[in-house]
Amino acid sequence: MRGKRIFALLLSLVLVFSLAACSEAPQPKAKVKVGVLKGPTGIGAAYLMEQASKGSSALDYTFTSYAAPTDITGPIVSGELDIAAVPTNVAASLYNKTNGNVRVIALNTLGVLYILENGVGVKSVSDLKGKTLYATGQGSNPEYVLNYILKQNGLDPKTDLKIVYMDSAELATRMAAGTVSLCMLPVPNATTVLMKNTGVRKALDLTEEWNKVSKGSTLTMGCIVVRKNANLSDAVIASFLKEYQSSIDYVNNNIKDASQLVAKYQITGSAEIAAAAIPDSKLVCITGSKIKSSIDGYYKVLFDADPSSIGGRMPNDDFYYAK
Repeated sequence: MRGKRIFALLLSLVLVFSLAACSEAPQPKAKVKVGVLKGPTGIGAAYLMEQASKGSSALDYTFTSYAAPTDITGPIVSGELDIAAVPTNVAASLYNKTNGNVRVIALNTLGVLYILENGVGVKSVSDLKGKTLYATGQGSNPEYVLNYILKQNGLDPKTDLKIVYMDSAELATRMAAGTVSLCMLPVPNATTVLMKNTGVRKALDLTEEWNKVSKGSTLTMGCIVVRKNANLSDAVIASFLKEYQSSIDYVNNNIKDASQLVAKYQITGSAEIAAAAIPDSKLVCITGSKIKSSIDGYYKVLFDADPSSIGGRMPNDDFYYAK
């Protein structure tokens, strides 16, 4: 009888320790496939990419970088990506294209457009009248932003000045070489020009000009989206947003070290360019109920300019992830 009691006691202890071991065993990390764009829309993710590469992140991330918005939309639609950093107009277009399968979970980049001049003739938007302005982004965010600011300042983009659109890399090269004297470029192309040609200056910050005439709406050019049918739980999304906020904070507050990571993951051409570009990239992490109130006015501007720019109609409320 005594032997049976001892056996039962030992069996109980074995079960207790087994259960304790199971409860303490590490839980597998959720796998999340993330796409980032080269340039300001992707810069804020550099620290999180580094943490993920070291296995120090809360989630099991697979990051993929893309050169242009047109390269990243396909993988989002096909399901190759769960989460992606994209231009805000692309996010709205994808929402409409996929019948609501894409939702925005954070705004990550404010205005990054600048008017650069090799000279001192342009000190206000009105000074653009009668001039030839070379620009990038025809048919996308930059063109709509420029046209809106011009019109709000009493200038007709078609008659009051000549706007010549070209590829951003080509325009940056020509501006740096001095064959173009006035242009509109985004960061980091604008940053590269300023570094290569000391005669070029920032004539106008289009974010500031937007704020003067936009009646309270925020110029928001980049965001983070999630595929609804990726079936990521609210807890997983919350974990991602917490880590992404930390990444944004690190990049903004540790420019020297962050610029090395930005270059390491080829989000900009070099650490030197990244270090100069980060302060002008206006990196943020706006989440929850603030998303819609921050960007709704901007979407209305885009819709009024060209409904097709955001997919033909304004997004419904389910587009905005407010949890």
